[in-house]
Amino acid sequence: MLTKITENCILHPKMKTMFKAKFIFVFLFITLMSCGSDDDIDLVPPRDRAEEALAAQAEIEEFLATHFYNYDEFASPPADFDYKVIIDSIAGDNIDKTPLLEQVVSKTVTDREEDDVTYKLYYLVAKQGSGDSPDFPDIAILKYQGLDLDLVAFDSAVQPVSFDLTAVVNGFQDVMTEFNSAGSFIKNPDGSIDFEDFGSGAMFLPSGLAYYNSPPASSSFDYYEQLIFTFELLDTVQGDQDGDGVPSIYEDRDGNGHEENDDTDGDFIANYLDTDDDGDGVLTSDEILDEDGNTITDPALYPDVDGDGIPDYLDADS
Repeated sequence: MLTKITENCILHPKMKTMFKAKFIFVFLFITLMSCGSDDDIDLVPPRDRAEEALAAQAEIEEFLATHFYNYDEFASPPADFDYKVIIDSIAGDNIDKTPLLEQVVSKTVTDREEDDVTYKLYYLVAKQGSGDSPDFPDIAILKYQGLDLDLVAFDSAVQPVSFDLTAVVNGFQDVMTEFNSAGSFIKNPDGSIDFEDFGSGAMFLPSGLAYYNSPPASSSFDYYEQLIFTFELLDTVQGDQDGDGVPSIYEDRDGNGHEENDDTDGDFIANYLDTDDDGDGVLTSDEILDEDGNTITDPALYPDVDGDGIPDYLDADS
């Protein structure tokens, strides 16, 4: 959704190559025209990413050690419980609560800018869910809230919204693949839908997997700020961002779980956004048809005319 691209704080500041090459000139023109003179530009030099990763981890771990979530409600759900994670400080009447640090799990994630920098990405699985789990380039349908470490909300969606996981901040993408969507749903007479047994949790993103030194201009948070997202994952749809018939999960040719760096024909358009992946002048969608002209849905069966082990849509010599 274009409104999400331009307005929503969850999206990646660089848009992760969301716009194709034919839009780049227009984008740059508008950007340059809006910048004004050099005196109007407030540039913040990037910090050392490895040092910042360590500082972010320490800040997040301190937060996790001093805060808890509403785990009692998840253990014994009250009537009409919405399975939304609520975080609060361990103090006063809550002084005996179990800290998040004892309840979260983590995964090691590689920085998208520097391969030798990694993050310990913490997330909370309050409820796993029993439906499908999204792959990293899929579309997630969810509700969410964005918070800073002072628990001040900066963004939210109380009604289900769809997010292209290739266009959100990297840490959000990395965590969503660890959850499952709803196992079933009920369509009500008024047209609304009730989702059953969906995934619910929270993520604690270091700035290097969020906005680093480029927070959205409309946001209230600062440079290098660590962020929290609570969410309920309701549904997931397989992504095919360029509509070429090849699911984007299969456009990750090197299998590193990142979609941005696979560019078979070297035209600076990543495969998941390129309708002619091998640059041979024949659309990818025309190179994955069977003899009857139907799109082949099993990537293992994609045509390979010259038998070199490279499917035609990736082989400019086929």
